[in-house]
Amino acid sequence: MTSFSATGPALAFDAVSLTLGRTDILQNVSFAVAPGSVHALVGPNGGGKTSLVRTLLGQTPHNGTLSLRWPGSEAGVIAYVPQALDFDRGLPMTVDDVMAAMTQRRPAFLGLSPRRAREIGEALARVGLKDKRRRRMGALSGGERQRVLLAQALIPRPDLVVLDEPMSALDEPGARIFADLLASWRASGTTVLWIEHDLAAVTRWADRVTGLNRHILFDGRPADMLTPERLLGLFSSQAAPAAAVKAARDLYPDLLEEVQ
Repeated sequence: MTSFSATGPALAFDAVSLTLGRTDILQNVSFAVAPGSVHALVGPNGGGKTSLVRTLLGQTPHNGTLSLRWPGSEAGVIAYVPQALDFDRGLPMTVDDVMAAMTQRRPAFLGLSPRRAREIGEALARVGLKDKRRRRMGALSGGERQRVLLAQALIPRPDLVVLDEPMSALDEPGARIFADLLASWRASGTTVLWIEHDLAAVTRWADRVTGLNRHILFDGRPADMLTPERLLGLFSSQAAPAAAVKAARDLYPDLLEEVQ
């Protein structure tokens, strides 16, 4: 349910299209994200979900209109959690070093300011990594590195959070931590745009879901939209991600026998 004291913006995608070379990546995409809501994007790989997020972040030229309507007179803080952190695992960078590089303007080699050190400690505690601040990033598991990405999104406190498959490397404890973060963002009125392949998680935690495969196939409440017919229409045109197929079969055991 959308917060009535939302601090996050309303998002509006109006006839957004994107062409790379001769390939249409996005075709006349139009939908809205309510302020303070958790809004999920689902669809097959190559369906344009990440490209749409990049248009929102100003990284990709596009046709059409994309607007953010902030509740106040000034724009708020936008946090972005990518699918993975691309770095050389041989570098002697600790979790603190990476957090410093991602959350402060001061060069990481100069160390953390006392205020930022406290904020980083609090953020890492929220994702269960406070005792690993001095650990090398290269020594962390994939799930722990994903938690670091979630932690950096908490500094400073965001008004809009953009998540690109944040659960892809999380184990069960990490998934519970992620669910807690979603709940806290919703409670504080933060707007969340969330790309996800785990349809069961979307059903549990999202307020609204949009199905995207280059163009919009459905948009509404997860309980209404994630039906057998719509999921077959979304994924049957090409190979569905294995995680999405598994989650869909968990929701509808007899559903996706046709999707390979």
